[in-house]
Amino acid sequence: MEQTEVRIRAAKDDLAGAVSWVARNLPARPTQPILRGMIFLADDNGLQLAGYDYEVSTQIRISAEVDEPGRFAVNGKLVSDIVSKLPNKQVEMHFDGTKVIVRCGSSRFELPSLTLEDYPQLPEAPAATGTVDAALLAEAIGQVAVAAGKDESLPMLTGIRMETEGNEVTLAATDRFRLAVRSFEWEQVPEGETKLLIPAKTFAETARTLDTTSSEPVTLAFGDGSDDREVGSEGLLAILADPRRTTTRLLDAEFPKFRPLLPKQHSSMAVARVDQLQDAIRRVSLMADHGAQIRMDFSDGQVVLSAHGDEVGHAEETVACNFYGEPLLIAFNPQYLLEGLSAVRSHRVLLGFTQPSRPAILIPEPEAIPELGEDGFYPTPETDFTYLLMPVRLPG
Repeated sequence: MEQTEVRIRAAKDDLAGAVSWVARNLPARPTQPILRGMIFLADDNGLQLAGYDYEVSTQIRISAEVDEPGRFAVNGKLVSDIVSKLPNKQVEMHFDGTKVIVRCGSSRFELPSLTLEDYPQLPEAPAATGTVDAALLAEAIGQVAVAAGKDESLPMLTGIRMETEGNEVTLAATDRFRLAVRSFEWEQVPEGETKLLIPAKTFAETARTLDTTSSEPVTLAFGDGSDDREVGSEGLLAILADPRRTTTRLLDAEFPKFRPLLPKQHSSMAVARVDQLQDAIRRVSLMADHGAQIRMDFSDGQVVLSAHGDEVGHAEETVACNFYGEPLLIAFNPQYLLEGLSAVRSHRVLLGFTQPSRPAILIPEPEAIPELGEDGFYPTPETDFTYLLMPVRLPG
């Protein structure tokens, strides 16, 4: 039987952070009203909050004074809005069996409780697969998530591909117009290879809330093969970053074969400061019709950026760069180009080109520019991050 009386007290900041984190993953338009709910579990270890919509579950534990232990459920987004606006004083929550009363200072709120019997059972986390530094994981996910598709009719493009081989991890995402690939090392528990497709939105949201200052690694759990099942076969990924736990259903779709798309050599290369390029692109693209394209005319020592609008006029700006190869005129979607420059996460960027009609790459500036080969091409430098961007067709 469920406890009919629950009383807890918690610090406002602790409670506000916890309910906000759980609430952000609750569905805005749930298929069932109960899925608006947030579960509060008070016990000897403090207070645990949880939410679940059959796809993503979140759990977090905070310190709290528990006078009477038990469980209750209440509208999650509403309680989050309330707690966020309370004064910086201790918050008391009292569940009397039918309603939840929230008190803080002179404020008092009375909310109807939700029926716990209707709430779905939270999924169990699979066995741990590997651990990785929180800051490294957050950076890697952020770099590739920008290229993930948002068209739900193409589910294979709304995910982040995760491939592991021993201690090597590769993340990749694409929306057909650009491709982002990031590699890094982790501590893996089982041996062997795995391939997963993780919902990009959930993966990115979780990454943004990781404590990147923590010395404790994040555990990624999708099985260890100890029960003779293939690692990842449970179709569930858990991201464990104490005191937070997120689980998400994996996407059952075939991700495009992306490695053959990455060029191994280039006819020309350019190196420039990221901030100077970004500022110039933002200014010049104001003249682009509907943000359609920005032209980049590369020659020795510079790139001239230009955009033209039939109704608004013309703009151009010159940015200094180190350029290697024959002069090149190419055009890109300015927003995709800006997002790629931000994802590089370095002060200077190397851009590699083959033809004006073929994809270009953006990578962090390497220690040394590769030498021109006997075949007249520059080999692609070694890198742990590549942003591949399709150009926009230039008017004939």
